[in-house]
Amino acid sequence: MTSTDTAVSGEQGVGRLVLAGTPMGQPGDASPRLREALASADIVAAEDTRRARSLASSLDVEITGQLLSYYDQVEAARTPGLIEAIHSGSTVLLVTDAGMPSVSDPGYRLVVACAEADLPMTCLPGPSAVTTALALSAMPSERFCFDGFAPRKPGQRQDWLAELRTQPRTVVFFESPHRLAQTLADAAVVLGPDRRAAVCRELTKTYEEVRRGGLAELAEWAANGVRGEITVVIAGAPAVDDTVELTDVVARAQELAESGVRLKDASAQAAAGTPFSRRDVYQAVLEARSDNR
Repeated sequence: MTSTDTAVSGEQGVGRLVLAGTPMGQPGDASPRLREALASADIVAAEDTRRARSLASSLDVEITGQLLSYYDQVEAARTPGLIEAIHSGSTVLLVTDAGMPSVSDPGYRLVVACAEADLPMTCLPGPSAVTTALALSAMPSERFCFDGFAPRKPGQRQDWLAELRTQPRTVVFFESPHRLAQTLADAAVVLGPDRRAAVCRELTKTYEEVRRGGLAELAEWAANGVRGEITVVIAGAPAVDDTVELTDVVARAQELAESGVRLKDASAQAAAGTPFSRRDVYQAVLEARSDNR
Protein backbone atom coordinates (compact mmCIF):
# COMPACT_ATOMS: atom_id res chain seq x y z
CA MET A 1 0.00 0.00 0.00
CA THR A 2 1.40 3.43 -0.91
CA SER A 3 1.50 6.40 1.45
CA THR A 4 -1.30 7.98 -0.58
CA ASP A 5 -3.44 4.86 -0.14
CA THR A 6 -2.93 5.08 3.59
CA ALA A 7 -4.37 8.60 3.60
CA VAL A 8 -7.68 7.55 2.07
CA SER A 9 -8.16 4.04 3.41
CA GLY A 10 -9.37 3.18 6.89
CA GLU A 11 -7.66 0.76 9.22
CA GLN A 12 -9.17 -2.70 9.51
CA GLY A 13 -12.46 -2.51 11.40
CA VAL A 14 -12.78 1.27 11.24
CA GLY A 15 -13.28 3.56 8.29
CA ARG A 16 -12.44 7.15 7.62
CA LEU A 17 -13.96 10.39 6.39
CA VAL A 18 -11.98 12.04 3.59
CA LEU A 19 -12.72 15.67 2.75
CA ALA A 20 -11.48 16.52 -0.73
CA GLY A 21 -11.12 19.87 -2.43
CA THR A 22 -12.37 19.77 -6.02
CA PRO A 23 -11.52 22.02 -9.00
CA MET A 24 -13.43 25.29 -9.33
CA GLY A 25 -13.49 25.09 -13.10
CA GLN A 26 -10.41 23.40 -14.53
CA PRO A 27 -10.29 19.59 -14.11
CA GLY A 28 -6.52 19.81 -14.45
CA ASP A 29 -6.41 21.39 -11.00
CA ALA A 30 -7.43 18.05 -9.46
CA SER A 31 -4.69 16.41 -7.43
CA PRO A 32 -3.49 12.84 -8.02
CA ARG A 33 -4.75 12.02 -4.54
CA LEU A 34 -8.27 13.14 -5.49
CA ARG A 35 -8.16 10.87 -8.53
CA GLU A 36 -7.13 7.91 -6.40
CA ALA A 37 -9.74 8.69 -3.76
CA LEU A 38 -12.57 8.88 -6.29
CA ALA A 39 -11.56 5.49 -7.64
CA SER A 40 -11.07 3.73 -4.30
CA ALA A 41 -13.57 5.16 -1.79
CA ASP A 42 -16.31 2.84 -0.60
CA ILE A 43 -18.80 5.72 -0.60
CA VAL A 44 -18.58 9.02 -2.48
CA ALA A 45 -20.90 11.57 -0.87
CA ALA A 46 -21.35 14.38 -3.39
CA GLU A 47 -23.20 17.68 -3.30
CA ASP A 48 -24.34 16.91 -6.86
CA THR A 49 -23.89 13.34 -8.10
CA ARG A 50 -24.05 14.47 -11.74
CA ARG A 51 -21.14 16.83 -11.23
CA ALA A 52 -19.20 14.14 -9.39
CA ARG A 53 -19.69 11.75 -12.31
CA SER A 54 -18.68 14.49 -14.75
CA LEU A 55 -15.54 15.27 -12.75
CA ALA A 56 -14.58 11.59 -12.57
CA SER A 57 -15.14 11.22 -16.30
CA SER A 58 -12.98 14.24 -17.10
CA LEU A 59 -10.24 12.74 -14.93
CA ASP A 60 -10.61 9.34 -16.63
CA VAL A 61 -11.56 7.79 -13.29
CA GLU A 62 -14.31 5.27 -12.57
CA ILE A 63 -16.21 5.65 -9.31
CA THR A 64 -16.47 2.05 -8.09
CA GLY A 65 -18.02 2.77 -4.69
CA GLN A 66 -21.55 3.87 -3.87
CA LEU A 67 -22.32 7.38 -5.14
CA LEU A 68 -24.62 9.19 -2.73
CA SER A 69 -26.05 12.71 -2.89
CA TYR A 70 -25.18 14.91 0.09
CA TYR A 71 -26.49 18.46 -0.23
CA ASP A 72 -27.90 21.02 2.21
CA GLN A 73 -31.44 19.67 2.35
CA VAL A 74 -30.40 16.05 3.09
CA GLU A 75 -27.36 16.59 5.33
CA ALA A 76 -29.24 15.99 8.57
CA ALA A 77 -30.98 12.86 7.31
CA ARG A 78 -27.93 11.23 5.71
CA THR A 79 -25.24 12.04 8.26
CA PRO A 80 -26.16 9.21 10.71
CA GLY A 81 -25.95 6.61 7.91
CA LEU A 82 -22.53 7.85 6.83
CA ILE A 83 -21.30 7.79 10.43
CA GLU A 84 -22.50 4.20 10.75
CA ALA A 85 -20.72 3.31 7.50
CA ILE A 86 -17.46 4.73 8.81
CA HIS A 87 -17.96 2.86 12.09
CA SER A 88 -18.33 -0.31 10.00
CA GLY A 89 -15.05 0.22 8.17
CA SER A 90 -16.03 2.19 5.05
CA THR A 91 -14.00 5.04 3.60
CA VAL A 92 -16.36 7.93 2.85
CA LEU A 93 -15.13 10.54 0.39
CA LEU A 94 -16.95 13.89 0.64
CA VAL A 95 -16.84 16.24 -2.35
CA THR A 96 -18.79 19.35 -3.25
CA ASP A 97 -19.38 21.05 -6.57
CA ALA A 98 -16.21 23.13 -6.24
CA GLY A 99 -13.70 23.98 -3.56
CA MET A 100 -13.46 22.58 -0.04
CA PRO A 101 -16.34 20.77 1.70
CA SER A 102 -17.74 22.46 4.82
CA VAL A 103 -16.45 25.92 3.77
CA SER A 104 -19.82 27.51 2.88
CA ASP A 105 -20.64 24.11 1.37
CA PRO A 106 -22.14 20.88 2.74
CA GLY A 107 -19.91 18.92 5.11
CA TYR A 108 -19.72 20.75 8.43
CA ARG A 109 -22.42 18.61 10.01
CA LEU A 110 -20.62 15.40 9.02
CA VAL A 111 -17.25 16.68 10.26
CA VAL A 112 -18.76 17.54 13.64
CA ALA A 113 -20.44 14.14 13.87
CA CYS A 114 -17.16 12.37 13.12
CA ALA A 115 -15.31 14.48 15.68
CA GLU A 116 -17.90 13.73 18.33
CA ALA A 117 -17.70 10.00 17.54
CA ASP A 118 -13.89 10.14 17.55
CA LEU A 119 -13.74 8.71 14.03
CA PRO A 120 -10.69 9.17 11.76
CA MET A 121 -10.76 12.06 9.32
CA THR A 122 -8.33 13.48 6.81
CA CYS A 123 -8.36 16.14 4.12
CA LEU A 124 -7.05 16.15 0.56
CA PRO A 125 -6.10 19.81 -0.04
CA GLY A 126 -7.40 21.44 -3.17
CA PRO A 127 -8.57 24.65 -4.81
CA SER A 128 -10.25 27.32 -2.69
CA ALA A 129 -12.07 30.39 -4.01
CA VAL A 130 -11.27 32.18 -0.75
CA THR A 131 -7.48 32.04 -0.99
CA THR A 132 -7.48 32.31 -4.79
CA ALA A 133 -9.47 35.55 -4.67
CA LEU A 134 -7.35 36.88 -1.83
CA ALA A 135 -4.16 36.21 -3.79
CA LEU A 136 -5.51 37.99 -6.88
CA SER A 137 -7.10 40.92 -5.06
CA ALA A 138 -3.89 42.87 -4.42
CA MET A 139 -5.16 43.40 -0.85
CA PRO A 140 -3.08 42.77 2.29
CA SER A 141 -3.19 39.03 3.00
CA GLU A 142 -1.11 38.66 6.16
CA ARG A 143 -4.35 38.75 8.19
CA PHE A 144 -7.81 38.21 6.75
CA CYS A 145 -11.24 36.91 7.71
CA PHE A 146 -13.80 34.93 5.73
CA ASP A 147 -17.47 35.75 6.22
CA GLY A 148 -19.23 33.14 4.07
CA PHE A 149 -22.14 34.58 2.08
CA ALA A 150 -23.26 38.17 2.65
CA PRO A 151 -26.67 38.37 4.39
CA ARG A 152 -29.58 38.41 1.98
CA LYS A 153 -31.96 40.69 3.88
CA PRO A 154 -31.18 44.44 3.61
CA GLY A 155 -31.38 45.12 7.35
CA GLN A 156 -29.13 42.21 8.27
CA ARG A 157 -26.71 43.16 5.48
CA GLN A 158 -26.49 46.73 6.79
CA ASP A 159 -25.77 45.47 10.31
CA TRP A 160 -23.12 43.08 9.00
CA LEU A 161 -21.42 45.83 7.03
CA ALA A 162 -21.50 48.09 10.08
CA GLU A 163 -19.45 45.46 11.93
CA LEU A 164 -16.79 45.76 9.20
CA ARG A 165 -16.37 49.52 9.61
CA THR A 166 -13.56 49.06 12.11
CA GLN A 167 -12.40 45.60 11.03
CA PRO A 168 -8.66 46.02 10.27
CA ARG A 169 -8.33 42.69 8.43
CA THR A 170 -9.05 42.11 4.77
CA VAL A 171 -12.52 40.56 4.41
CA VAL A 172 -13.44 37.84 1.90
CA PHE A 173 -17.02 36.73 1.24
CA PHE A 174 -19.24 35.13 -1.39
CA GLU A 175 -22.16 36.86 -3.08
CA SER A 176 -24.86 35.99 -5.59
CA PRO A 177 -24.48 37.80 -8.93
CA HIS A 178 -28.10 38.96 -8.56
CA ARG A 179 -27.37 40.74 -5.26
CA LEU A 180 -23.83 41.90 -5.96
CA ALA A 181 -24.68 45.43 -7.13
CA GLN A 182 -26.85 46.17 -4.10
CA THR A 183 -24.34 44.70 -1.66
CA LEU A 184 -21.55 46.82 -3.15
CA ALA A 185 -23.77 49.91 -3.09
CA ASP A 186 -24.61 49.28 0.56
CA ALA A 187 -20.94 48.71 1.33
CA ALA A 188 -20.02 52.01 -0.36
CA VAL A 189 -22.45 53.81 1.92
CA VAL A 190 -21.48 52.07 5.16
CA LEU A 191 -17.73 51.64 4.59
CA GLY A 192 -17.11 54.63 2.35
CA PRO A 193 -17.17 54.95 -1.45
CA ASP A 194 -13.38 54.83 -1.76
CA ARG A 195 -12.74 51.71 0.38
CA ARG A 196 -10.70 49.42 -1.85
CA ALA A 197 -12.24 46.14 -3.00
CA ALA A 198 -11.98 43.46 -5.64
CA VAL A 199 -14.71 41.43 -7.30
CA CYS A 200 -13.45 38.06 -8.51
CA ARG A 201 -15.70 36.30 -11.01
CA GLU A 202 -15.53 32.77 -12.44
CA LEU A 203 -12.15 32.03 -10.87
CA THR A 204 -9.97 29.58 -12.86
CA LYS A 205 -12.62 29.35 -15.59
CA THR A 206 -12.56 30.53 -19.19
CA TYR A 207 -14.13 33.92 -18.43
CA GLU A 208 -12.25 34.63 -15.21
CA GLU A 209 -12.33 38.32 -14.34
CA VAL A 210 -11.01 40.39 -11.44
CA ARG A 211 -12.23 43.97 -11.06
CA ARG A 212 -10.44 46.20 -8.55
CA GLY A 213 -11.41 49.67 -7.39
CA GLY A 214 -13.35 51.67 -4.85
CA LEU A 215 -16.67 50.30 -3.60
CA ALA A 216 -18.72 53.00 -5.32
CA GLU A 217 -16.90 52.41 -8.62
CA LEU A 218 -17.44 48.65 -8.40
CA ALA A 219 -21.12 49.11 -7.48
CA GLU A 220 -21.63 51.22 -10.60
CA TRP A 221 -19.93 48.55 -12.72
CA ALA A 222 -22.00 45.74 -11.18
CA ALA A 223 -25.25 47.65 -11.78
CA ASN A 224 -24.98 46.68 -15.45
CA GLY A 225 -25.32 43.01 -14.51
CA VAL A 226 -22.77 40.38 -13.56
CA ARG A 227 -22.82 36.62 -14.15
CA GLY A 228 -21.03 33.67 -12.67
CA GLU A 229 -19.74 32.69 -9.24
CA ILE A 230 -18.60 35.72 -7.26
CA THR A 231 -16.03 36.19 -4.50
CA VAL A 232 -15.57 39.68 -3.06
CA VAL A 233 -12.53 40.99 -1.21
CA ILE A 234 -12.68 44.25 0.76
CA ALA A 235 -9.67 45.98 2.26
CA GLY A 236 -9.53 46.33 6.01
CA ALA A 237 -10.53 49.54 7.73
CA PRO A 238 -7.97 52.33 7.71
CA ALA A 239 -6.50 53.41 11.00
CA VAL A 240 -9.05 55.41 12.99
CA ASP A 241 -8.25 59.09 13.47
CA ASP A 242 -8.79 59.54 17.20
CA THR A 243 -8.12 63.28 16.94
CA VAL A 244 -11.21 64.06 14.89
CA GLU A 245 -14.02 65.86 16.69
CA LEU A 246 -17.67 64.84 16.45
CA THR A 247 -18.58 68.40 15.45
CA ASP A 248 -16.33 68.13 12.38
CA VAL A 249 -17.89 64.80 11.40
CA VAL A 250 -21.38 66.23 11.86
CA ALA A 251 -20.48 69.20 9.69
CA ARG A 252 -19.27 66.84 6.96
CA ALA A 253 -22.47 64.81 7.16
CA GLN A 254 -24.54 67.99 6.87
CA GLU A 255 -22.57 69.05 3.79
CA LEU A 256 -23.22 65.70 2.15
CA ALA A 257 -26.92 65.84 3.05
CA GLU A 258 -27.25 69.36 1.62
CA SER A 259 -25.71 68.10 -1.63
CA GLY A 260 -28.51 65.57 -1.98
CA VAL A 261 -27.17 62.52 -0.16
CA ARG A 262 -29.72 60.82 2.09
CA LEU A 263 -28.98 61.72 5.71
CA LYS A 264 -28.39 58.12 6.86
CA ASP A 265 -25.98 57.58 3.96
CA ALA A 266 -24.29 60.93 4.60
CA SER A 267 -23.83 60.00 8.26
CA ALA A 268 -22.27 56.66 7.31
CA GLN A 269 -19.87 58.26 4.83
CA ALA A 270 -18.82 60.98 7.28
CA ALA A 271 -18.30 58.42 10.06
CA ALA A 272 -15.96 56.23 8.00
CA GLY A 273 -12.43 56.30 9.41
CA THR A 274 -13.54 57.98 12.63
CA PRO A 275 -14.26 56.58 16.09
CA PHE A 276 -17.92 57.53 15.69
CA SER A 277 -20.66 55.22 14.43
CA ARG A 278 -23.21 56.09 11.77
CA ARG A 279 -25.87 56.21 14.47
CA ASP A 280 -23.77 58.62 16.57
CA VAL A 281 -23.40 60.99 13.65
CA TYR A 282 -27.00 60.66 12.51
CA GLN A 283 -28.35 61.45 15.98
CA ALA A 284 -25.94 64.39 16.39
CA VAL A 285 -27.10 65.88 13.07
CA LEU A 286 -30.73 65.58 14.12
CA GLU A 287 -29.94 67.27 17.43
CA ALA A 288 -28.03 70.05 15.68
CA ARG A 289 -30.94 70.65 13.33
CA SER A 290 -33.32 70.78 16.30
CA ASP A 291 -31.13 73.32 18.12
CA ASN A 292 -31.02 75.56 15.05
CA ARG A 293 -34.79 75.81 14.74
